[in-house]
Amino acid sequence: MNKTEFVAAIAEKAELSKKDTEKVLKAFEDVITEELIKSGEVRLVGFGTFDVLERAAHEGRNPRTKEVMMIPASKAPRFRAGKALKDAVNGK
Repeated sequence: MNKTEFVAAIAEKAELSKKDTEKVLKAFEDVITEELIKSGEVRLVGFGTFDVLERAAHEGRNPRTKEVMMIPASKAPRFRAGKALKDAVNGK
């Protein structure tokens, strides 16, 4: 499912226009992004948690040349599914 199909499905289920649904989805994305930039987290009970995983700097190896190089520290967004979502996916 791509973003257009996702917006259409939400609009139909919530009985909203596609335009209004796009605004809601954009606001949802913006709020989560802003919170993750601040290294916060967003918990949606039963659905899951969006948070930031901090990776320390470490040595890596170029697979082509076998040369050792330093990989800088970085942050990565992460989503962890909640119990209710896991149960729904597993048919429980």
